[in-house]
Amino acid sequence: MNIGIVGLGLIGGSMARAIKRSGAGHTVYACNRSKAPLEAALGEGVVDAVLTDEALPLCDLVLVALYPRSTVDYVLEHAPLFSLDTAVVDLCGVKGAVCPECFEAAREHGFAFVGGHPMAGREVSGFSASQEELFDGASMILVPPEDVDPDLMSSLHDFFLSLGFGRITVSTMERHDRVIAYTSQLAHVVSNAYVQSEASAMHGGFSAGSFKDLTRVARLKVDMWTELFLDNRDALSFELRGLIDRLSAFESAIRTGDAETLAVMLERGVEMKEASENV
Repeated sequence: MNIGIVGLGLIGGSMARAIKRSGAGHTVYACNRSKAPLEAALGEGVVDAVLTDEALPLCDLVLVALYPRSTVDYVLEHAPLFSLDTAVVDLCGVKGAVCPECFEAAREHGFAFVGGHPMAGREVSGFSASQEELFDGASMILVPPEDVDPDLMSSLHDFFLSLGFGRITVSTMERHDRVIAYTSQLAHVVSNAYVQSEASAMHGGFSAGSFKDLTRVARLKVDMWTELFLDNRDALSFELRGLIDRLSAFESAIRTGDAETLAVMLERGVEMKEASENV
């Protein structure tokens, strides 16, 4: 296949590397706002050519690895250039802010658009941080329109598995944004808020694995996560309110020395964790 990649940050760069690692012989075109990552990708051979407007109609698949608003802007601007045989997949962390406008553009111009979200990442960003094994064993979420071609979904299923993904999850955009608010966005908010304690400056010699695990994603890309949080504000606010209520209950039990209530809440957490491991 001819594959276009728009954006060579962590996700786009890792996609390019994983595609080349797959050994399937795909030709990779790419474009990026700044020249250095594109030049590096071309120099390393993980990208074969620049994704120009002239090359865009040649692509069987276009992966858009930009921020949500930039993704929509790119798809709308380039919609007339996509071939009727082109499938466009975005790689954003939210779907409600992306899919409706892109679905409409695809219907109007005759190409296919499917929302996508690779459930993988790192606390560092940019092409220099990209890894060919980033997606190994991860889940790839696909959010198709209601009238999607089953053959296209089958092709995308096989393609993403070939890059190392361990699971393909098909979802609606509403369910995606509702669940991702809990599994990803809430974790980033909590981690970032957690390290803002005054005690953070004194953790040396007192911290171990639990501190490291809880603070790993506090080092986030501020502009990207600000956009993601606000694009999904309703679902994320719901999760935050629930967490704040539960934390308040813990604080109250600990402050008042209510061992019985504290034990019940802790046991519930253990049970919920064990149940979640079977999902």
